[in-house]
Amino acid sequence: MKLPIYMDYNATTPVDPKVLEAMLPYFKEEFGNAASRSHSFGWRAEEAVEHARAQVAAAIGASPKEIIWTSGATESNNIAIKGVAAMYADKGRHIITQPTEHKAVIDPCKYLEQHGYQVTFLPVDKYGMVDPEDVRKAITSETVLVSIMHGNNEIGTLQPIGEIGRICKAQGVLFHTDACQTFAKLPINVEEMGIDLLSCSGHKIYGPKGVGALYVRRKNPRVRCEPVLHGGGHERGIRSGTLNVPGIVGMGRAAELCVRHQAEELARVTALRDRLKDGILGRLSHVYLNGHPTQRIPNNLNLSFLYVEGESLMMGFNDIAVSSGSACTSASLEPSYVLKALGLGDDLAHSSIRFSVGRFTTAEEVDYAIERVCTAVERLRELSPLYEMVQEGIDLSKVQWAAH
Repeated sequence: MKLPIYMDYNATTPVDPKVLEAMLPYFKEEFGNAASRSHSFGWRAEEAVEHARAQVAAAIGASPKEIIWTSGATESNNIAIKGVAAMYADKGRHIITQPTEHKAVIDPCKYLEQHGYQVTFLPVDKYGMVDPEDVRKAITSETVLVSIMHGNNEIGTLQPIGEIGRICKAQGVLFHTDACQTFAKLPINVEEMGIDLLSCSGHKIYGPKGVGALYVRRKNPRVRCEPVLHGGGHERGIRSGTLNVPGIVGMGRAAELCVRHQAEELARVTALRDRLKDGILGRLSHVYLNGHPTQRIPNNLNLSFLYVEGESLMMGFNDIAVSSGSACTSASLEPSYVLKALGLGDDLAHSSIRFSVGRFTTAEEVDYAIERVCTAVERLRELSPLYEMVQEGIDLSKVQWAAH
């Protein structure tokens, strides 16, 4: 076993060697511009791009003509949200989303708010789940788009997007989902789920960084987006710019590999995730699972360790790469906005750690992580006066703290 251990697969994934192998020729021999129509270098690059387009489309039950290449899911989300808002502004200026979305959805929505659009942020329950009935009630004659992510990057909760998609279809409202964490890893069918726009990214599926895709429905209804980038009219006029051919080839191959091994990989990462969860919960008390207990991304485990601060805890096992639910800023230590939206108090929000396993994680690494995490928590709790009071049976919520 090599140290450090990587357990942050929800942040990014290593490129699979088979993906790298597929990409290499397009850096050297096959270096053509896919938009060069007058010679064989350009034709071969275009052929590779179209093959990858079919591979990505197959992962979600779409037509290759419905896939638009982008630089990543942030750009895909921006095109979907701002592009639809601009194109359908005459129909209405109302968008529905939720407060636990990725910033790549929240920030474009806030940008639109500053430009005269109304955005409804639907509440989520204690597991971070949106009630489809709330979506139905929030839709008005002005609503042009509902954007709800499939799987949450931080807490792993899966949203009932099939149900939300059906509601949007019945109301004649477009439905976008950020499927960054679930694309090619979980079964997705855009027809069955009523999805009109879907964002995904190469680097979350063992492909390269800097490439993504946006699915844009072509019929029933035909969805149109105003371009966010102008110049050249590439990608059906939706996204101009010279295509990143090696990246696109890599994303296509990565999607194909994920879909081919989907069932076995699902079972494997779920087992590793549960081994990690059971190992930690079996040894430590006052540990809470964040996100839905069953409806969640198979590789994600987000835990709050009471009476321990998340950043301090991570320093206690710095040979394991994980994410903390709190982010250091110069002025303050802000807890995660996702955990706050679930109604978690600062104590739980500040003590959360996200573990995410993946294709190259081993059972040996999981067992090592259990030992390191538990030892670090036990050591930090020994230093905590609050934990000592709890051990003595004192209810901290009833303590009258002296004012300075």
